[in-house]
Amino acid sequence: MVKGVLFNRAFAKKHFVPGEEMSVNGKWDQHRLQITIDNYKQGSIDETSPITPPIYSSKGDIKSAQLKKIIKNALATYRDAIVEILPVSYLETYKLPERKDGLAQIHFPASFEQLKHAKRRFIYEELLLFQIKMQLYRKRNREETEGNAQEIQIEKVTKLVDSFPFTLTSAQQKSLKEILEDLQSPYRMNRLLQGDVGSGKTAIAVISLYGSVTAGKQVAFMVPTEILAEQHEASLRELLPDVVTIHRLTGSIKGKKRKEILANIENGSCDVVIGTHALIQDEVNFANLGYVIIDEQHRFGVQQRNTLREKGILADILFMTATPIPRTLSITAFGDMDVSKIDEMPKGRKPIDTYWVKHNMFERTVNFIYKEIKKGAQAYVICPLIEESDKLDIQNALDLYHQLQEVLQDKASVGLMHGRLTSEEKEQVMIDFAKNKVQLLVSTTVVEVGGVNVPNATVMMIQDADRFGLSQLHQLRGRVGRGEKQSYCILVADPKGENGKERMRIMTETTDGFVLAERDLELRGPGDIFGVKQSGLPEFKLADMVHDYRALETARTDAIEIVEQHKWKFPRVPRFNELFNK
Repeated sequence: MVKGVLFNRAFAKKHFVPGEEMSVNGKWDQHRLQITIDNYKQGSIDETSPITPPIYSSKGDIKSAQLKKIIKNALATYRDAIVEILPVSYLETYKLPERKDGLAQIHFPASFEQLKHAKRRFIYEELLLFQIKMQLYRKRNREETEGNAQEIQIEKVTKLVDSFPFTLTSAQQKSLKEILEDLQSPYRMNRLLQGDVGSGKTAIAVISLYGSVTAGKQVAFMVPTEILAEQHEASLRELLPDVVTIHRLTGSIKGKKRKEILANIENGSCDVVIGTHALIQDEVNFANLGYVIIDEQHRFGVQQRNTLREKGILADILFMTATPIPRTLSITAFGDMDVSKIDEMPKGRKPIDTYWVKHNMFERTVNFIYKEIKKGAQAYVICPLIEESDKLDIQNALDLYHQLQEVLQDKASVGLMHGRLTSEEKEQVMIDFAKNKVQLLVSTTVVEVGGVNVPNATVMMIQDADRFGLSQLHQLRGRVGRGEKQSYCILVADPKGENGKERMRIMTETTDGFVLAERDLELRGPGDIFGVKQSGLPEFKLADMVHDYRALETARTDAIEIVEQHKWKFPRVPRFNELFNK
C-alpha cells in the first residue's frame, strides 16, 4: 500500500473521493512507500500521456532545472563516447538498450515503454556489477587461502547416520552432502547453514563434526550461552560413539578441571570442545583444529568469530542460524559465503496452532495457560518492555509478572527474565525453567536468542504482538513445539494500522519460517529487518532487492559465469570494460 501526503492544501480533501482514480507526481520515498504530492489530477495516465520531466535533487546554487539542462547538453555532446560495459550477448539475450541509449532514455524518455526498458537495463547492470564484486571476493577468499582437505572416513559417517533413531529429511541430506564435500575439498569452507527452528541443524552439525574427527582433526563448537553448551554437549554424547572425546569449556568451569580440559585441547587428546566465548581466550590452544562450527552466528561479533577462526589457521568454518533469511537477502548479504538451507521439517512434528486474540481476552488466555500447566506443561509470556513507558501504551514485563503471580498464587511458579539481569542471573532463570522449577516464564525478547530447548513448554503468549516483525514473532513461536505435545502460540494485539493486522493474519496462516521471512521483507524492507549499517547491505540507486529479485538471481548466475570463464588473477582486478572488450 502506497501513501500519498499533501501539505498545506486542506481544500484538496474534496478532490479525493474514495474509489476514484487519481494521478499524482512528487517526491518518492521508497522505504516508507510514500509519495509527497506536488501535483495531482483526476483519472489515470495511459501509455500515450506525456511524461513529467525529471526532478533532480540538487544542492547549493544549482537548481533542478539547471541540472537538467547540463545533463541534456552533456548527452548531446558526449553520448557516442559512452562506453558499453555489458557483454553484447547479454544485451541481446535480455533485450536491453545500449548504455548510451539507456542513459538518454532514462533521463529524457519519449515514452513509458522506453523508460521501462532503460530502467531494466540499469537495474540489471547495477546488480551484475555488485554480484561480480561479491563473486570475486568469494573466489579470492576461497582460492588464496591454503586449504584443509580432510580425509573423512565416509563409511564411519554412514554408520553413524544409520544408528540415529530418525531418518534425515531430503533437505538435511542435501545440506550434509554440501558440507562434507566442502570439508574434503582443497579450499577452506566458509558456509552458512540456515534452517527453521526444529528443522534438524544440530543433527547435521553432529554428523559433519564426526566426519572431521574421523579425519584426525579437532572440532570447536561455539554457542552463545552456557545452558545451550550443556544441552549441545548432552546431544553430542547421546549421538556420537564413545570413542569421541568431548569436553565443554565455559566461563563457569574453573580451577583444576579447567586446567585439565585446556591441557587435553593442547595435547590433542580432546576431539570436540563445545563452549561459549571462552573458546576464543588466549589460554585456549588447539593441537590440530580443523573444523569450527558457530551456532546462532549473529550473536557473535565479527571480531569474536575471526579470533576463533585464527586459532585454526586452515580450519573450515560453518555458521549456523535459525533465523530464516529470504533468498534475495542471502544472495546479497551473504554473497561471499556458500549457503545451505534446510527448508523441510522432520516427519511427525506437530505444527504449532497460532491464534490472534484481543487484550480483552486476557483472563481467558491465562485460564487456558493454567489448564496446560495443570497437565504438566510449561509456558512463556513475552513482553516488549521491561518497565512502564509513557511513550508506548504496551504491557511491560514487571507489571505482568506481578499480575500473574497474584492470579496464579500457589498454583504455579512464575519466573522473570529480562535484559537487565546479569548473565549469571539469566542462566539461573533458564536452568530453573528447563528443570521445571518454574512453570510460567515472563520474559522480554531476550529469550528469543537463548536457543534453549525446553520440550515441555507448550504455550507461547506474546503481548502486544503487533509491535514485532514477522521474523521475530516466528523466532519466539519456535521456543515451543519442541516435544511430542501439541503446542500453541497466542498473539495478544489490538493493531491500529493495516500493516499490524496483516502481520497477525499471516502468523495465523503459516508456520513456514521462509514464507514468513519473504512476507516480512515485503512489509518492512531489508533495512528494517537487518539495519543497513549493521549488516552491510548495499543501497542501490535503482535496484530494489524485494521487487527486483528475478533480476538479482539472473545477475548472480551471470556473475558466477563471468568469474568462472575468465581466469582472474589476484590481487590485481581488471577493469570491467577491459574484461568485456577482450
